[in-house]
Amino acid sequence: MIVRIMGEGQVKLSDSHLPELNKLDDELLTEMENGDGPGFRRTLTALLSKVRELGDPLPDDSLEPSELILPSPDATLEEVRELLSDDGLIPG
Repeated sequence: MIVRIMGEGQVKLSDSHLPELNKLDDELLTEMENGDGPGFRRTLTALLSKVRELGDPLPDDSLEPSELILPSPDATLEEVRELLSDDGLIPG
C-alpha cells in the first residue's frame, strides 16, 4: 500500500501493519469525537510516526498513486475531520 503524508511524501507500507495503525486511528477518532485537542495531537503524531517507522520512503520524484492519504503533522482537528471516512483515516 502506498501512503502519502500530506506535505512530506509517500511511503510503501505492508498491509500487515494495518491492524496496528487502525488501533491508533480508532483512538484518534474517539479523541476527535470528544473534542480532546491534546489527545488528538498526541495520537496524530503517534500515528504518523508509526507510518514513517514501518513504511519504506519512496523517492521524492516517484509519482505512485496513493491508496491512503494522511494529514500533515500540523493539521488541525477540523482539517482532519474533512479527511475522515466512516472508518476514520485508515480503512478497516
